[in-house]
Amino acid sequence: MASLSSSISFLLLLLLTTLKSKPISSSSETPAAALFIFGDSIVDAGTNNHIKSVANFKADYPPYGRNGFFDGPNGRFSDGRVLADFIAEFANLPAIPPFLQPSAKFINGANFASGGAGILSETNQGLVINFETQIKQFEELQKSLQEELGETESKRLISQAVYLISIGTNDYLHGYTFNPNMQETFSTEEYVGMVTGNLSQAIQDLYDRGARKFCVLDLMPLGCMPTLRALNPNAKNGSCFEEVSELAKAHNRALSAVLIIQQHISKGFKYAHSNFFEWMDKRIQFPSEYGFKDAVNACCGKGEFRGINSCGGRKKVVDYEECEVSSEYLWWDSVHVSEKVHEQLAMELWSGTPSLPGSDSFKGLLFNDFHELRVEDVVLDKQFDLGFTSAT
Repeated sequence: MASLSSSISFLLLLLLTTLKSKPISSSSETPAAALFIFGDSIVDAGTNNHIKSVANFKADYPPYGRNGFFDGPNGRFSDGRVLADFIAEFANLPAIPPFLQPSAKFINGANFASGGAGILSETNQGLVINFETQIKQFEELQKSLQEELGETESKRLISQAVYLISIGTNDYLHGYTFNPNMQETFSTEEYVGMVTGNLSQAIQDLYDRGARKFCVLDLMPLGCMPTLRALNPNAKNGSCFEEVSELAKAHNRALSAVLIIQQHISKGFKYAHSNFFEWMDKRIQFPSEYGFKDAVNACCGKGEFRGINSCGGRKKVVDYEECEVSSEYLWWDSVHVSEKVHEQLAMELWSGTPSLPGSDSFKGLLFNDFHELRVEDVVLDKQFDLGFTSAT
C-alpha cells in the first residue's frame, strides 16, 4: 500500500505538470520587461568609453566596429554588435545604453558591463568597473526609477526584468593564470570556490532587490583563445591550452550548482542557461558546420595565431594585421569573438534547448510571465514532510 508521503508526492507532481502546461498568460509579441546587463567585454556596449583606463580595456578606436552596422568604433569589443545588442533586438527592445552614458534613458534597462571586469574586485582593479560596483550602480538606478515611476511601477519593472550576466573570464586569465601570486596563495579549487562564491552572493543581492529572472552565461574554452594558444607551453600544432580550459570547466560546474540551488531555495527565481563551453567547443572543432573558415587564428592581431593582443595599434605592440572578411573567423581579435559568434550565441540563448534542469530559454523568461507552482514552493509553504533532505 502506498505511503501518505508517496501519494502527496504524486499529486504534487501531477499538479506541477498541469500548471506548467497551462500558463496563466500566453506569450505576446511586445515584452513588458526591461533588460539589465552585467559583466565584461562579451556584453559591454561602451561603458569603458566613459572611464579612465588603458588601451587594452578600450575598444573606441579602429578597426573595432568596422563591419558597418555602426558608424565606427563605439566601445564594443567586436567587429560589430555584441550579444546584448542581439538579445535586445530579438526582444523588440531598443539598444540598451551603458549606465554611464550621459543623458541616457533607462526605462528599457541599462548596461553596466565593463570590458576587463571580473567577479573579484581585485581583477584589473582601477582599470575597469568591477562587478561589485556594477551591482551598486544598479542599486543607484533602482532608486532613480522609484523616484521617476513610483514605488509600485518601479517594483514591477524590476521584478519582470531579465538580468543578463556574463563574467568570470578575466578572473581566470588576468586574476589567476597570469598572476603567480594568486597561484601561490590559492589552489585552483580554492580560487574557483572564491570566484563562484562571490558570483552567488551577487545573484542573491540582485534577488534581494527584487530581481527574479536571470540568464548567467557559462565560460567558453578559455585555453582556445588565440592568445592562449600562442602562450601554451605544451602546444602541439596550435593546440588549446587545456589547463586554462579546465579552470573554465570547473567554474561552469560550480555555476550550474549555484543556479540549481538558488532556484530551489528562492521562491520565484527563474533562469536561462546554455552550455556556452560545449557550444563554442563544437565551433572550434567543426567550424565549417557553423559557417566559419577559421577557428584558430584571430582576424585582427599579430604573431602566431594573431595571438598578440595588438589589434588597433594602441597597445604595447603596435603592429597588427587584419583579415579581409571577419565573419569567416570565429575570433575577432586575440581574446574576443566576432559579431557572427555573438549573433549565433544570442539565437541559442533566445530559443535554444536549456541545458540544466529547471532552466528556460531567454525568450521564455521574457515573455512567459506566469507563476509556475514548484514542488519546493508547496513543500516550503505547506510544510509537508515528504521525506526529502534539505540542502545545507
